[in-house]
Amino acid sequence: MVNAATFQKYSIFGGLMEEQIDSILPFLQQERFEPDQYIITEGTPNDKIFFLIEGQVSVCRKDMLLTKFCEGEAFGEMEVLDVMPAVASIKALTQVTAMSISNKTLREIYKKDVKIFSLIIMNLARDLSRRLRRMDEKLDTPTLI
Repeated sequence: MVNAATFQKYSIFGGLMEEQIDSILPFLQQERFEPDQYIITEGTPNDKIFFLIEGQVSVCRKDMLLTKFCEGEAFGEMEVLDVMPAVASIKALTQVTAMSISNKTLREIYKKDVKIFSLIIMNLARDLSRRLRRMDEKLDTPTLI
């Protein structure tokens, strides 16, 4: 069963009290994907953030594996924030259960409670900053001239 405690492990909900998460649970949609099914396809629009409840997915760009995500991780944030096509494909490696929140739904949360919305957006920015920092650190290897 998906409840507020389920979502407290996702950094996007950091700083939210259990009651606050409970108040936005009705805005989340449960989705299921079969192994080898694409959840997001590189170059196409995506307007959802997905929270992996169960299963594992691969993240690929131009047929190159970048990473894998499993239960407790989220993806799709970039496209929700900048409304550009997806920069990578996300494919289910196993049977996947995910909860999603769309851009439209985020606007509904804004109308319902601007404090909750603000914390979610702030946490999204932090998550993306951490991912960018990790990528920078991977690229930060000295090269000989």
